[in-house]
Amino acid sequence: MTGRRGSSGKRRATPLCPSNEGPATIIVDTREQEPYSFDPRLAAVVRRALPAGDYSIGGLEGIVAVERKTLDDFVSTVIHGRSRFREELRKLSGYRAACVVVEAGLPDVLQRRYRGQAHPNALLGNALSIILDFRVPVFFCGSRQAACYFVQNYLLAAHTRWGT
Repeated sequence: MTGRRGSSGKRRATPLCPSNEGPATIIVDTREQEPYSFDPRLAAVVRRALPAGDYSIGGLEGIVAVERKTLDDFVSTVIHGRSRFREELRKLSGYRAACVVVEAGLPDVLQRRYRGQAHPNALLGNALSIILDFRVPVFFCGSRQAACYFVQNYLLAAHTRWGT
């Protein structure tokens, strides 16, 4: 739940799931190898190719996207697959709402809980570059379960705001 201030100035609850906008459909890219399992009471799930990212919301595929990364994949991508990933980030930077979600916390980066020899400062610097140069936020969600919950709510919030 998020909160908005009503006319009385008190915070009132705002659900993150859609209300009057019709049912939400989460789109999972066909190339996504380990798709999340979302709550079927909140959204249907359809697999199809997306122009960018791993997840989007039906009707908003060209303006809302989430790129999912395990920590090892994030490390490999920002250190070794930079040119391809930068092209993906260029696409995402043109979206109304796009982000990179990492299935680990910042302490995992700082404590080197990943494969490879990359220094934690290099990984943090790359995350900051993504945020500042491409204006695409990077969310270190702590775990796969937390990342799934975050992605579901991020997409449903976009559906509530801009859904068709």
